Parts: sequence; structure tokens; C-alpha cells
Amino acid sequence: MDVNRLDLLRELAERGSVTAVAEATGRTPSAVSQQLKVLEREAGMPLTERVGRGVVLTSAGHALARSATEVAIALERATALWDEFRNHPSGEVTLLTFPTVGATLLPTVLADLRSVAGLVVRATDLDPELAEFPELTNDYDIVLAHTMPGELPWGGRGLRALPLLTEPLDIGLPVGHRLAGRSHVTPADLVDETWLGVPPGFPFERILHAIEQAGGKRLEVSQRFSDMRIVEAFIEAGLGIAFVPRYTSGALPEGIVLKPLRGVTSVRQIFALVRPDVAERLAVRTVLEVLVDRAARLDRSHDHPSRGGVSGEGAGPGTPVDDATTA
Repeated sequence: MDVNRLDLLRELAERGSVTAVAEATGRTPSAVSQQLKVLEREAGMPLTERVGRGVVLTSAGHALARSATEVAIALERATALWDEFRNHPSGEVTLLTFPTVGATLLPTVLADLRSVAGLVVRATDLDPELAEFPELTNDYDIVLAHTMPGELPWGGRGLRALPLLTEPLDIGLPVGHRLAGRSHVTPADLVDETWLGVPPGFPFERILHAIEQAGGKRLEVSQRFSDMRIVEAFIEAGLGIAFVPRYTSGALPEGIVLKPLRGVTSVRQIFALVRPDVAERLAVRTVLEVLVDRAARLDRSHDHPSRGGVSGEGAGPGTPVDDATTA
């Protein structure tokens, strides 16, 4: 069977439609359909079936798509071995980040990688909902994702998930706030406050619900923003309080203080997500190694934070980086 046709079948399993495969691979939908029909003839059995106006994989199609993933991994592994033999991690690596970690982590990562001849990293940013992170690995080699502990929206997708950082989420308050002099705050302190939340489906929403449960009262969320700069501007103006990432929020305005939250778990976990075949590429592994190193340095630099009254009590420092796991 032709490897390129197998890869089209794998793309169909990941993307769900011939049109999406065509857009991703630079082909027309009719060309994709034609190649899939040729693959069906080679396989000797139906690999797709029509449902409504689209097509879905048959059980045989799903089985062959899984095999196609194994073939892609083997090919990338062979190429990586040759690159290692030449000591040459060259090529282009595409990377998607969400804004806060992109501003804090990526500049140092890319600066470190400038010395690697022939390696080009193309980075861009997006702030997707949790459920969208896995899909983005179809279009980017490395996707930086964040989630709440115990919630892995990419589970069961066969992706490589490399933990980078466990980051405390502190409570951002204006300097004149009644709680600004505290060493920490609790859910009972916060239930009567006006909150600045995130759009539905974004991280942090789950912690708001935990505060409601612990405090026994529904929280008032006045505004919802995904941009941390807007959130910080509203906090400083006294228009509400909000979660602020301790490590990756950058330099805070002078009118904001951070307080650790006790009584509920208030952290987020940051991962690098990679498709298993892409993870074999030496260029991609080189970028991941630098990401892990820089994330560990960022974690160590905040072992004893002192930003705006943060004492390090509460969620505590990030956990050590472990080996990548398959999710």
C-alpha cells in the first residue's frame, strides 16, 4: 500500500471529513476521495461509508488508520536516527502557544534555539477552549496546552503529552482591597466579591465552582475575558477580582497584589502536546528539550515568590517535570 494514501486515511480519522483533509493537505476534495478509493482497492475491502452528506470510516478503515499511524511513527523514527547520526536537527517546527505562557516562556526558548543551525521554529498564539487543544495537533507540530488537575481533554487521543509546569493560580486584588493585607485568602473570604471570569469552556471556571461549593454561595461574575491584560486592567480599576497565574502573567501593574488561595486546589497544569509520529522528529525533540529546560528554570525562579505580597503559601511551587506520557 502507498504510504501517502495511508496518511490520507489517517488524516480522515483525525479530521473527520474529506473537506478538512483536503484543506490540510493542499488537495481538492475530489482528489482526496480518489486516492481513498485507490487505497480501498489495494486493501480489498471498504474503508469508508457514506453517512448523510459525508463519509465515515468503517471498522476496517479505523484499523488501517491505526496501522497508518504506526507506519508514520516508524518512518519518522528512521529519519530521526539518520538526523542523529549526522547530528543535524534541522527543519521547520511549527508551535502553537496560548498567550500567557507564550509571553513568558517562548522568548527564552527561541533565543536558546538560535544556535541550532538549520532549525526554524514558527510560533503563533491562540487561546482555545480545553476541548480544542487536541484537534490543533493536526495543524501544529507542538501545541502548548493548559488544563486543571484531573481534567485531560486530550485523553484517549494517542497524543504524546509532555508535562512542563504546574502553576499556582493566585487571587488578583487591587492594592486598596480589604483583603490586600492578608497572607492568603479562603473561599469564605471571596464569595461576596465581584469576579472577573473566563469564557465558558476555558480553564479556571472549575475553580470558581469549587469556591462556590466551599463558600456555600453562588459567585457574581460581572465580566468574562480570555485576555489576561484586560483582566489585570479591570482588577487595577477595582472592577472585580480574578485568578492570576503566578509564573506566567509577566510584570503586574503596580496597583495589583496577588494572594494565595487556601481551601481549594488552585493550580493549572501546562503540557506540550505532540502527535506520536511528529514526536519522533529530531528537530521537534530538540525544541521540546529546551521547552522542558526553560519551564524548569521558570519553576525554580518562583520557589520563593514575593510579588505584591505573595508569600508562597497555598498551592506551593510547581511539580518536577516528568517524562512524556501518551494520552
